[in-house]
Amino acid sequence: MADEVAATPAPVADPAPLGLAAFALTTFLLSAANANWMGAASGSAWLGYALAYGGLVQLLAGMWEFRNRNVFGATAFSSYGAFWIGLGLWALLVAPHILRPSVAAHDLGWILLAFAIFNTYMLIMSTQVNMAVFLVFLTLELTEIVLFIGNFTVNSTTVHIGGYIGVLTALVAWYTSAAGVSNGIAGRIKLPVGSPLLAVKSAEPAPAVVH
Repeated sequence: MADEVAATPAPVADPAPLGLAAFALTTFLLSAANANWMGAASGSAWLGYALAYGGLVQLLAGMWEFRNRNVFGATAFSSYGAFWIGLGLWALLVAPHILRPSVAAHDLGWILLAFAIFNTYMLIMSTQVNMAVFLVFLTLELTEIVLFIGNFTVNSTTVHIGGYIGVLTALVAWYTSAAGVSNGIAGRIKLPVGSPLLAVKSAEPAPAVVH
């Protein structure tokens, strides 16, 4: 009887550029609203995209990263995809029933604080990926910290500053997404992402066995 060999499934295309693009666009829309740039708009343009693009599409990117055995990408994209879905559901199902704006602000403060804690260890781990990814998590960390302070103190100026930093976060994420696309196709345009801050230690060779 022939030995059975388990087939190793082929990896899928790199989902990171898609996940980063979904994160960037939704972050840009919400940050523009936080920065008070949408005076002539409803300020809720982000909501549908939080569910469909930043939420569902980013969550799918996370699932594909699991398929590619990329634990960092899977954790990041799945978590932030769920963040956008959760924030969208909060805005649709919870926020309309809150009577005082300060209560809604404190809700957002707690949500942002929780994700800032998560983002802190992801920021540390991103030092082993590349400079572009590290800058995404660094600017995101600053955004979340400033926004949870602004919401806990119900200070619109601080929230506006958080919005400005959030726009910067979106731009960095868009660049990192574009770099992933450029490096994932057989073209001449290659955008740099920089070396990791902490070099990943290569596995030491196994000691020779003397018989």
